[in-house]
Amino acid sequence: MHQALAEGWSTGAALDDMEEEPAKQRGWRPANPLFKLPNVIVTPHAAYYSEESVRTVRTIAVEESVRVLTGRPARFPVNELTVGSHLSRGG
Repeated sequence: MHQALAEGWSTGAALDDMEEEPAKQRGWRPANPLFKLPNVIVTPHAAYYSEESVRTVRTIAVEESVRVLTGRPARFPVNELTVGSHLSRGG
């Protein structure tokens, strides 16, 4: 990606965080060369953050947990189970 951006094969990139998330640690200095390019925007993987969004995420997590633990299907499953799949047969 760095080569494509630096040499103009791509005009820009907007990235949601980097592999170097230790940016939250005191004294951390990025080593990734993408940070030095003027055509790269990086968000700190917290762009969604607000008190309302945290409250909403927690509410959904609790409601989904209660649904599944009381035998009802999840409203927002990560993986859809299908009849005949090994997971739906308990294995």
